[in-house]
Amino acid sequence: MRSADVFWNGILAGSLIEENVDKYVYEYAIDYFIDPARPAISLSLPKTKQVHTSSVLFPFFSNLLAEGRNRSLQTRLVEVSEGDDFGLLSVVAGADTIGAITVVKRDS
Repeated sequence: MRSADVFWNGILAGSLIEENVDKYVYEYAIDYFIDPARPAISLSLPKTKQVHTSSVLFPFFSNLLAEGRNRSLQTRLVEVSEGDDFGLLSVVAGADTIGAITVVKRDS
């Protein structure tokens, strides 16, 4: 199991968990979830539910990743398998992302 914290403009919004290769969970942090001033991090992850599950990494998070040559370069630089979306996301989406969302790997 691997996990990462998800931040919206520097505020903890929730956690992303890879339970296994076929089960991913996004859970809004309770303080974020109950605050009506805080938006959903994505239209596909609405605040109508606190916990979302998927059999694949949520497309919202996959779309934060580079593609093509940039992805190949990133995976080599951070020593992550090119097919490991969760691993790459948790290493490269912690800073300098486009938009308000950052993803920071949790220490095991």
